[in-house]
Amino acid sequence: MGPIPASPPAQPDDNPEAYVGLDERDAERLARSRGWTTVRSLPPGSIITLEFLVGRINFEVRDSTVIRCWVG
Repeated sequence: MGPIPASPPAQPDDNPEAYVGLDERDAERLARSRGWTTVRSLPPGSIITLEFLVGRINFEVRDSTVIRCWVG
């Protein structure tokens, strides 16, 4: 019998709205310090894949400022 698969990493307990209005670099540092393993910054209107990825936080950034944030 093979090993029991490991459970996926837990999603950090965080509020995405807390990043809105922050400078992109500050937001990324804060997100990593709170346990996010992947931080993705995107310009407004970017075409992206919509697969959910545990541990990822997404920032929509205009003029170096986070204007929208979501997880997955």
